Amino acid sequence: MKKNDRFHIVIEDLGENGEGIGRADGYTLFVKGALIGDEIEGVCTKAQKSYGFGRLLRVVKPGPDRVEARCPVAGPCGGCQLQCMDYAAQLAFKERKVREHLVRIGGMSPEEADAVMEPIVGAEDPWRYRNKAQVPFARKDGRTVYGFYAGRTHSVIERDDCLIEQEGDAEILRAVRDFCDEAGVAAYDEERHEGLLRHVLIRSSRSGERLVCLVVNAGTRKAAERGFRHRLAELVGRLTGEPRTEEADAAGCGAGALCTTVTLNLNPNRTNVILGDETVVLAGSGYITERLDAGDRALEYRISTRSFFQVNPAQTEKLYGTAMEFAGLTGRETVWDLYCGTGSISLFAALRAGQVHGAEIIEDAVRDARENARMNGVENADFVCGRAEDILPAEAAKGWRADVIIVDPPRKGCAPELLDAACVMRPERIVYVSCNSATLARDIALLREKGYVPRRVRPVDMFPMTVGVETVVLLSKGNISSEKIREEFTSSH
Repeated sequence: MKKNDRFHIVIEDLGENGEGIGRADGYTLFVKGALIGDEIEGVCTKAQKSYGFGRLLRVVKPGPDRVEARCPVAGPCGGCQLQCMDYAAQLAFKERKVREHLVRIGGMSPEEADAVMEPIVGAEDPWRYRNKAQVPFARKDGRTVYGFYAGRTHSVIERDDCLIEQEGDAEILRAVRDFCDEAGVAAYDEERHEGLLRHVLIRSSRSGERLVCLVVNAGTRKAAERGFRHRLAELVGRLTGEPRTEEADAAGCGAGALCTTVTLNLNPNRTNVILGDETVVLAGSGYITERLDAGDRALEYRISTRSFFQVNPAQTEKLYGTAMEFAGLTGRETVWDLYCGTGSISLFAALRAGQVHGAEIIEDAVRDARENARMNGVENADFVCGRAEDILPAEAAKGWRADVIIVDPPRKGCAPELLDAACVMRPERIVYVSCNSATLARDIALLREKGYVPRRVRPVDMFPMTVGVETVVLLSKGNISSEKIREEFTSSH
């Protein structure tokens, strides 16, 4: 097989990123957008010695799991990799992916994995679930456009609405786009590092609150004002329904609020990181409030521009409910919640534990976590700002211990020194919440070496239509003694 060769194959399996896998005369091909059972025609885009990658040209005969995509740009956008797959099949694919990682990376036997795996928790409604949108703006044929970056590129695929985002987001994006064209505000050009408007970030709550953040290529608010032709207040008025200038009032720009608060994020750096370090509140409080059902009561969370918060609130309640079930708290335990974000899991735990300590590196998130505890009347949770990889080893070296440790790390997983410290603190249970089952399985293998064995594994579908899946794992002590763990920790620190 060579590049540009055409092929006709039947898809036999799926890769972990949702790509179809088939064989042409024994040569393995990975084809994005192809599903198990599909008979397809494709063209080879990259050829290695024993395998290659192909582009789907035509589905000759659809497989049993194929459905018609609802979104007209689902293919070129690539954000919803599984939109052409029946939802029940999506859940089966994600469950199988977690299990295969436990075996292939986590070092578990198939029998061990089968014994601990529990059925995936699916969504009642797999559409319109995202409470956060980060949308790039660009110039195309003299127009301002917005959309998504095509897979593995920074080329913006133009779109109007996104069916996994909240209804109403598209109206905000159209309003910003139209204002930019009308006012002559240049969208950002990444190659030239020119232009002003880089992204629009929208955060929503189920109560109807919306935060809109304008991410700009400017180092100061004054520079941003100049880039907006000194009409930034007018744009804010259009978004909030509150006219800020006589001209905007005369134009009727204050009719109908599209959001409740607007912020400005300054990002003058030549980078693909979306948010800069400084955020200015232009209108409203600068945050929204979300409510989650914590079982016995509802908890409120303040979410600002930079705060981490799960993107699917309905599934978040199921995710955190699973974490609390696995934690088995009785009201007396000392709990450490690492990578705690705005304290979302911490507050769930605080309702059931004696004391909760949260650690988070983002200062804005820690500030929100403390405010969230205050708003909810939670007095048995405290939060410290810093790297969890530094904080927990320092506490372990002092001889402190924990009854339960909860970790919810970023996609890269936990650092080895954090896992070392977690084991030294001799918790009865470790609850690992992960958005990346590959790094989760890697960390489980490390924990198994230190005597902590996975007892229950339950995937939760937080991201329908995509290949992403959250997983909650309960680990507890196995055959290696806590004294042996402490001896190893002391010798290495």
